[in-house]
Amino acid sequence: MATTFDRNSINQKLWVAIDIAKYKHDVLIAYPNGTEKRLIIMNTLQDFNRLAKKLKEATLPVYIGFEATGYYHRGLAYFLIKQGFNVQLISSIATARTRSAHYNSRDKNDTRDSHVILYLLKQDVTQYYYDSIVHDTNDIQELSNTHERITFRKTQLQQSILNHYLPLYFPEAEKYFCSTRARWFADFFHDFPCPKAITSYTQEEFIEKAWKVVGRKVDKHNWLKDVYFTAKNSVGLPVDKKSKSMDMFRLILTEFGSMCRQRAEIEEVADIYLSQNIDHVRLKTVPGIGPIIALTILAEAGNLRRFNHVKQFLKYGGLDLATKKSGTFTGKTTLSKRGNAKLRKMFWLAATIAIRMRENTFRKKYEDYIKEDPKNPDLKRKAYVAIAAKMAKVVYSMIHHQTDYLCTHESQR
Repeated sequence: MATTFDRNSINQKLWVAIDIAKYKHDVLIAYPNGTEKRLIIMNTLQDFNRLAKKLKEATLPVYIGFEATGYYHRGLAYFLIKQGFNVQLISSIATARTRSAHYNSRDKNDTRDSHVILYLLKQDVTQYYYDSIVHDTNDIQELSNTHERITFRKTQLQQSILNHYLPLYFPEAEKYFCSTRARWFADFFHDFPCPKAITSYTQEEFIEKAWKVVGRKVDKHNWLKDVYFTAKNSVGLPVDKKSKSMDMFRLILTEFGSMCRQRAEIEEVADIYLSQNIDHVRLKTVPGIGPIIALTILAEAGNLRRFNHVKQFLKYGGLDLATKKSGTFTGKTTLSKRGNAKLRKMFWLAATIAIRMRENTFRKKYEDYIKEDPKNPDLKRKAYVAIAAKMAKVVYSMIHHQTDYLCTHESQR
């Protein structure tokens, strides 16, 4: 969302462009008389204070622009905001294309980047900078980010188990892996990592030892008998249960089980932490949106009330439509995908879940969309996109107007 500056008083402002780096930042200050001054400030509080003092000495309105670089800009941006300065974000795409247009070269350096940032700042080609600490959403973001990283690591370990260890040593056991949340799976195979670890006991001995490990099961006795029979007829490589190969397998299983437990703990903590957050409570009432999707939406979008119109929210998530036109040529209308990819992914996942539910208005809209050709995969894909965008509109309407979920939300938008 671009901000609006008073263009009539442009010569009475102090423009500050900052090229962010890990250890030091390149600062270019443009004064009203046309002179420029360059500073190199280290990523230390002492240098931050030196910069703030320098800017305040001018006794002019200060407008600061910077391009986000990893997380290295967060500390400096927060410091400048708390000092009362106007801080704006410069798009990385805008910086790259402006640099290419101005210099007709792919050569990139700090001096050139700061000049490009300064140019875009003066032209008001900026974006609103949303600081999670200032707006009290940092804890939500960290819960969401940590949950995502643990889930990603758990998935890596799961693929290693299913595509490496089991095919080598117990290929028939994959049929017992029915859920990514089955922590018992890691505990069971930690004790019985290969067929020999099972068949070294009699059937009744194995059932007695494994009874508590496998957790709740329907007809557990017959299930364990099936496992024993499968182990006796396995085509896995004949390795000993005390071999180094099995020690490595147990190491992976231990980490996998730990990731499952940590993810469950984070979900529990997040649910307790957000139990009094009215936005989170309302989001969970929307078909397809569960606790984690609601958490991620709040973490990525922040306070949805900061968007003045639903189109701004859709654009922020890359769910707005874009059409390429040139002369008499008109291309296909597609999603712009120029926005927060994680937020867009959450609405896509929520849409797929809602469509698979038995009865809700999102499912009805999906069925109406594909009724002309239900087996057309391209039409289905477009329908999923339409439902994801519709869900984003409903969520915005609920939060912006502080109303609970009703079916009328879909019919009104």
